[in-house]
Amino acid sequence: MFEGKLVRLRALRSEDAAHHVRWRNDPEVVRWAAAGDPCFGPVTAEAIALGFETMLRLSPRESAVFTVEELAGGRVIGMADYRDLDPYAGVATLGVTIGEREFWGRGHGSDTLRLLVTHLFGAYGLRRLELDTWSGNERAVRAFCRLGFHEEGRRRSAVLVEGERYDRVLFGMLREEWTDPV
Repeated sequence: MFEGKLVRLRALRSEDAAHHVRWRNDPEVVRWAAAGDPCFGPVTAEAIALGFETMLRLSPRESAVFTVEELAGGRVIGMADYRDLDPYAGVATLGVTIGEREFWGRGHGSDTLRLLVTHLFGAYGLRRLELDTWSGNERAVRAFCRLGFHEEGRRRSAVLVEGERYDRVLFGMLREEWTDPV
């Protein structure tokens, strides 16, 4: 368990599945978290249950999914993950989704990402972290840059959201660039 200023990251539990079903069936969450990707949602509770069986057995040496709780009341508000952890190359890919809309734009996502970066650079001695978003998600782009991630590339016109084309924006951070903003 890791605590920040606004959130706590804890291990995923089977009862968290209900939150994932709700978030992945909320069109606004799907729009911002996954650029409206139909593979993200909508989704059935049965499909989430199958995915949870796998997520609950992940080896933290390769990937992990955390539940994000707000510190003030302990409410579950989102999820964070890392995947494709390559100890030889020293690289992992991250993701953060704040599924409860009332916590959007209030710093909870940034605090979550900060905790995840600190954990991965500290516990695993990684050299580099990566993440991406779509160019229409300006709030995520600002948060990534504010934490020290650098835009490293774009896959032009790679994302389709509500009939409009956007770029997939790729970000990276090297260990020596990380200064915890706490």
